Order: sequence, then structure tokens, then C-alpha cells
Amino acid sequence: MSFTIVTKRKHIISLKDVSKQETLEIINRGIEYANDTVELGHQLKNQVMGIYFTKTSTRTRTAFTTAALRLGAQVIAYGPNDLQINTGESMDDTMQVLSRMLDGLVVRTAGNPRVLQAFANQERMSVVNAMTADEHPTQALADLTTMKRHFGELSGLNIVYMGEGNNTAIALALALAKFPNVRLSFFTPSGYGLNSEILRYAQEEGISKNTIIKEYHDLKSLPSDTDIVYTTRWQTTGTTKPDANWRDMFKPFMVTEQLMSKYPNAIFMHDLPAHREDEVEASVIDGDRSIVFEQAENKAHSAKAVLEWCMR
Repeated sequence: MSFTIVTKRKHIISLKDVSKQETLEIINRGIEYANDTVELGHQLKNQVMGIYFTKTSTRTRTAFTTAALRLGAQVIAYGPNDLQINTGESMDDTMQVLSRMLDGLVVRTAGNPRVLQAFANQERMSVVNAMTADEHPTQALADLTTMKRHFGELSGLNIVYMGEGNNTAIALALALAKFPNVRLSFFTPSGYGLNSEILRYAQEEGISKNTIIKEYHDLKSLPSDTDIVYTTRWQTTGTTKPDANWRDMFKPFMVTEQLMSKYPNAIFMHDLPAHREDEVEASVIDGDRSIVFEQAENKAHSAKAVLEWCMR
């Protein structure tokens, strides 16, 4: 008589659920992949991974698809209209079926995280949050991989974030709160800040580590020095602004040459896609202190680390 052995899978739904040690494990493995010190092809051999994106994506979808293929997995891609969820099948039923056929599922909804929570309510199939309206955890993991590759350490970094307190900002707060002596300053337009509950959670997580996370709605509190200036596109994927004149509110938070001149040793980061002359001047993002395309490339290396951590 033969028995089916089902491996207990891990998920990444929110960085709240990933410990500092696990976060470091993923980051360090991503750096190993980036440094081309890992033989590829055996990590996910004979596994099948689904990619289910209901919203547009260039970097994240490509990163996870290529990561799965390079690690030896086969990939099935689902578009926004491909699953029977659209005809009324429940998410629970869909999850029950997919978890019996797939080893992993990478999901982008850019909406209600309930879809992810439903898919993750089992242990047979790994589920990775490739972005919801609430959080973009794999972006933060790629960003911290980039930061550690560049600076050698995450501890002690000083980061200035300019723009909307969106899902990328939330993920950065949750990720960096795990590391000591970090100063993370969010400069966001009034009414477009981080979710207050999540911000408070990240601030409390950082206290014991001497990590300071603060949010400001004007530029009067800009620090005298920083290691990184970070921004994101003002018009977040899948969202609209309630205020018709929102651009006037965002304009002071544009990353300009003048701002960067205040921090002559700082690098510039952006999660992309970028709208030059909106959130950042072209001369900044295309300048010699910008590492945005290295940051984008690291999404592919970080995706390998995420899939290996979840699915092995």
C-alpha cells in the first residue's frame, strides 16, 4: 500500500508573519542568487507553480515567473478572467482545487486581501502575496536585498521615503522594524499617509531595537543626513485618489535635484514603474546615484529566495 505524503507549505501573506531570522534568511539567499553563487535548476524540480494576477505587473510577474523556471519548476499563468471565481465559484472551493494540483501560487489582487487569506487557508500549496492594496511584502524583501547588497548591513540605515503611504511604504515599515538602529522617515501628503494601525504596529516593533519610524506631512522635519531617498509612483496600481486636486498636495514631495543635493552621499531608490517629472525629476532617476534598475533586477533574485523558502 502506498501513501501520499503532503509537505506542509509556508506562505508569505504579510511581513507581520515573517520573523527577523526568516526575513534575513530570504534576504541573504537572494544576495547569493544575485552574486551567482548558487547552482540553479534543482531547488523546485518537479514542482508546479501558479501565477494568478488580476492586475497589471511588469517586474513582479516577470520576477516570479523567471525565478520559478530557473529553479526548475513548471509555471501555469492565470489572468484576471481565467478562474471560475468570475462565474461565482467560491474562493474556498477554488483554493481546495488549486491546492491539490499546484505546489505554489503567487497572487496579485491589488484589492481585498481576503482572496489571499482564503488561498492560504491550507498547508498543501504555498501562497505568496505579490501585492494587495494593503501590503506589498515581496517588494520590501527585494528592497532590503538591494540595501544589504549595497551597504553590507541593514542595521543603522537612515531612509527618507517621499510620497504616498501606500502598500510599498507599509511593507518597508514592517520589514525595517525588524532591524536595529534604523531611522525610517515617511514624508507623506496629509490624508495620504500610512495606515495608522500598521504604522503604530511597526513603531512599537522597532522600539526595543532602537529603530525609529516616524511619519510627517510636511518637509520641515527632513533629517540632516540620510543613506537612501526612496519614492514610489504617485498613482498606485489599482487605486484612484478621492481628491481631484491631489497632484497639488503631492507636488512638494517630489524628489528633486535640490532635495538630493541636501544628501550628497545618498542613493536613490524607486520601486517602479516611474513617472518622470511627477514623483521624481528625470535627472535624479537617470542620474549616477540612482540604483533603480539594480533594485528591479534584485526582484528576480529575491523571488528565487522567496519561492525556495516557501516551497522547499
